[in-house]
Amino acid sequence: MQETTTQQEENVFKILSIDGGGIKGLYSATVLKHLEEKFDCRLSDYFDMFCGTSTGGLIALALSLKIPAAEICDFYDNEGPKIFPTFRKIKFRGKKYSNGTIKQLANGGKFTDKNLKEALVKIFGERKIGESNNLLCIPSYNVTEARPFIFKFDHKEGDLNRDNKAFYVDVALATSAAPTYFPMAEIPYYDNKQFIDGGVWGNNPTLVGYLEALQYFVGKGKPYDKLKILSISSLSLTGGKPTGLKRNRSFLDWKDELFETSFTGQGFFTDFFMKKIATLNDLPVDYLRIPSSEISSSQEELVQLDVATPAALDLIRGKGNDMGDIYRKKPEIADFFKKQKLYKTN
Repeated sequence: MQETTTQQEENVFKILSIDGGGIKGLYSATVLKHLEEKFDCRLSDYFDMFCGTSTGGLIALALSLKIPAAEICDFYDNEGPKIFPTFRKIKFRGKKYSNGTIKQLANGGKFTDKNLKEALVKIFGERKIGESNNLLCIPSYNVTEARPFIFKFDHKEGDLNRDNKAFYVDVALATSAAPTYFPMAEIPYYDNKQFIDGGVWGNNPTLVGYLEALQYFVGKGKPYDKLKILSISSLSLTGGKPTGLKRNRSFLDWKDELFETSFTGQGFFTDFFMKKIATLNDLPVDYLRIPSSEISSSQEELVQLDVATPAALDLIRGKGNDMGDIYRKKPEIADFFKKQKLYKTN
């Protein structure tokens, strides 16, 4: 009996899940940098699976190649202003709007993906998913087939043989191709099928990882007895709005709030679901979420998906440093780093 207990304590499957959020990925990466510094490690050595959507997918992919979180932070600082350039204001229908908003409304999208692709090539080169050091779940949406699509490391438990030869760069473009922001990703390896941002259905990918773990790795008759999940939020605009807002709102009225509202709602629901299921399910699940920092109303214009000005980057990085400093000290965080991961991809 004692041997069984010890075995159960050792056979823990650990997932790191990272939300989407555009340039606000700097917040998530900064929090993760604190954890790597605190425990003097690479996160890849302590988590069996990485899940990430959109910018969270970029972070997850980079971590799976053992790229330090500090370097991922540098990526956002150095490449963010090129990927998300600022726009001048122009008058449209009697009001002043960003030229980018007008492009987003009527001219094929707000940004080109040229700078994004060039930045991704710098960090991923010609690497393919089969080179990952971790299991992966990277949500996207397959427009060609009209269904959600999850890029995975082809693990033997699922007898998978689909994604390992795909390029990291292509997967990163597919999970982050936010509609009206970037062009759809078209991937030759998948017969030129087209993909858009996984944030349209799974901006917080925790449930994706949870289901993958239960299906193949954790539970009765499977190699792992317990599941631990660490979920990293993006910065979210959760301050709420006053009553009496204009009810008939066009896309120009909503602008970025349309996407922020969807992402925030998904994040709240997934967090609520995981907290409930962790108490209701017979399977042992330890679930911890590092939340968004509070954003004041005066800070909201700097905390957007695509605002990468020096002031915005300073604010986002500062919020990440504050939250990272808080959570690196928590004993429940330390529990994730007591033992290295058990699953080996290679």
